[in-house]
Amino acid sequence: MLLSSSSVFPEPTAAAFELAATTGYDGLEVMVWTDRVSQDAGALKGLADHYNVPVLSVHAPCLLVTQRVWSTDPWERLSRAAQLAETLGAPTVVVHPPFSWQRDYAKNFSAGLAKIQARHPDLDFAIENMFPVKMAGRWFVPYTPGWDPTATGFDAYTLDLSHCAASRINSLAMADKMGAGLKHVHLGDGTGEGRDEHLVPGRGNQPCAELLRSLSARGFTGSVALEVSTRKAPSRAAREADLRESLEFARRHLKPAESPTPAITRG
Repeated sequence: MLLSSSSVFPEPTAAAFELAATTGYDGLEVMVWTDRVSQDAGALKGLADHYNVPVLSVHAPCLLVTQRVWSTDPWERLSRAAQLAETLGAPTVVVHPPFSWQRDYAKNFSAGLAKIQARHPDLDFAIENMFPVKMAGRWFVPYTPGWDPTATGFDAYTLDLSHCAASRINSLAMADKMGAGLKHVHLGDGTGEGRDEHLVPGRGNQPCAELLRSLSARGFTGSVALEVSTRKAPSRAAREADLRESLEFARRHLKPAESPTPAITRG
């Protein structure tokens, strides 16, 4: 079970390693963002070695706030994320669909992604399901061709449960659509209020437990990363409590009934 470094924001990337080690996570997903440490393979490797917490997935800088990380060119950012993952021994790169205003990137996304995949054949570039956005009382989709990557079709997907809630769809149904392409899961929750909440699993209305229990039967061999929002936590202790609660939830439901060990353990 992995901890996304975004789950400790506003604390920095280095704190994610410390908290992952303290709370007992098996590894880390690094969200590449404006924190310089998140962009630096040497710094990340040093932290991984110091805390004995390996980096097992890398989230490419696809957010609005990361459009100038490494480069303004989205292809350069994706290539750098792949290089970072390869250097750290992380098998998965999480990628968002293009924003609608990234017209050239969107037009050539599938072909360009295939070229990068050919350069990094041992990596899974797992495209994440997103969600529509409500502004001024109207809904719009800020992604091209849409928020659901299965409508286009890719080799690998990231299933984000909070995004399912924001899209008002059932995460089990999205997992069914992703099929054998499901390689990575962002565990969180939401209430379906039309915004990306990233709640601690069990605090929203997504079938988080059922989804986790279904993974073994789906033949899932990828990784699950906790991606929750703790930015409003009043203290480090409160943040740590949320991370512990989430880990206990995940391990309880990832464990097959016939097995005494978690379905996903440190590799």
